Amino acid sequence: MKSGLRAVLAGATALAALTLAGCSGSTTNGSSNGKLDVVASFYPLEFIARSVGGDAVNVTTLTAPGVEPHDLELTPKQVGSIATAKLVVYEKDLQPAVDEAVEQNAKDAGFDVAPAAQLEATGADFEEHEPGQAAPAVHKDNALDPHFWLDPVRYADVVKAVEEKLASVDSANAAGYHERATALLGQIGKLDTEYKTGLASCELRTFVTSHEAFAYLAKRYGLTMVGIAGFTPDAEPTPTRIKEVQDLVKAQHVTTIFYEELVSPKLAETIAHDVGVKTAVLSPIEGLSDANSKETYLTLMRENLQELQKANGCA
Repeated sequence: MKSGLRAVLAGATALAALTLAGCSGSTTNGSSNGKLDVVASFYPLEFIARSVGGDAVNVTTLTAPGVEPHDLELTPKQVGSIATAKLVVYEKDLQPAVDEAVEQNAKDAGFDVAPAAQLEATGADFEEHEPGQAAPAVHKDNALDPHFWLDPVRYADVVKAVEEKLASVDSANAAGYHERATALLGQIGKLDTEYKTGLASCELRTFVTSHEAFAYLAKRYGLTMVGIAGFTPDAEPTPTRIKEVQDLVKAQHVTTIFYEELVSPKLAETIAHDVGVKTAVLSPIEGLSDANSKETYLTLMRENLQELQKANGCA
């Protein structure tokens, strides 16, 4: 993830951030136009901040539509927005550039949601390594899976944590935050029920995806995720791994190879063609694109459910 380059970037832009803070239009207490300035690092946290914050907050997101969140590099203007925000909602260790910018410019305003998500080591490959190299087994066993938002129950826990943090930062609007959080939690609870019932009776319990982002979802609803690549969505798997996936698809009669919308589908299409199965999109919901800019976390999760039901023959 070029963390060394990010470190240089964060350090080089720290001074620029302080300069920008003075001309950003925000007041010294992190508010503009009477609203609380909140920065969200990527889409799932932006959705929470906007849904819970409502008209009491001004939300800026660091990961623009179409940008792969894992590879985010920050501009001086974005570092400046972090420096002046009253609250920066992010997930530590997911986007190193954000971690560095918060550490250097917003220690007091930074709010890491990872503890609320109760991350686990799911066995997925989340260590970066050279193309063609397999990750050491010790890394796969110990690396915490960051994709909590694909499990509605974990996502709900983060909603509660963000609500509490907003209320502590801006107590005058606590009642509004609570009301909106309660409404969102109701929608997420309904989503969880839809997944439970929708995946309860499936002919196949295994699904294959190009990006190992769905381990929490699989665990929650009794499925097995098989990933072609690891944490980095456009990583190149080894020939051995590709052969393993092809053999599994044939042995378990898997019907579909899933890929995601923000990276090239060529690898998934090649494997699917070689074994005679279909391809389809299963969104990791890490960010929106021009094609799905009108979607929301809730609608994308429901589309994922429909795709899983079709691929796995769920009644």
